[in-house]
Amino acid sequence: MDCCGGGTVLLYSCSGAADVGCIADRVSRILAKEKVGRMTCLAGVGARLSGFVVSAQGADRNIVIDGCPIACAQKGLEAIGVQPESYNLANYGLKKGETPVTEELVQEIAMKIKDDIISNKMSLIKEDSSGGCSCNNC
Repeated sequence: MDCCGGGTVLLYSCSGAADVGCIADRVSRILAKEKVGRMTCLAGVGARLSGFVVSAQGADRNIVIDGCPIACAQKGLEAIGVQPESYNLANYGLKKGETPVTEELVQEIAMKIKDDIISNKMSLIKEDSSGGCSCNNC
């Protein structure tokens, strides 16, 4: 997603062992395929590998998709001084250990999160003191 040179958007996903971790990972892959952002490695951030840390710190937007309220992806970025935009599947009604992983559910959640990401971007543009985007496509 790059409107008027909107910059680097990185996607980080919980890929935990639980059902909701699987869903979060699959949702992130759909969003990357649809060019909402570029998926990158949360484990690299957690391991404090310099390339991943520098990329996160330099990105215009860091978006995390967590499977459950523990919010490992969000906390991983916060630990390196990055405040991400956080989307937690618990806020979409999914419960760890109680959510069957189906293609229909993955697609539904992906579209909801995509809409929320776009809405959040529009809010950021409206708050921009320079007057926001001038491409007339937003």
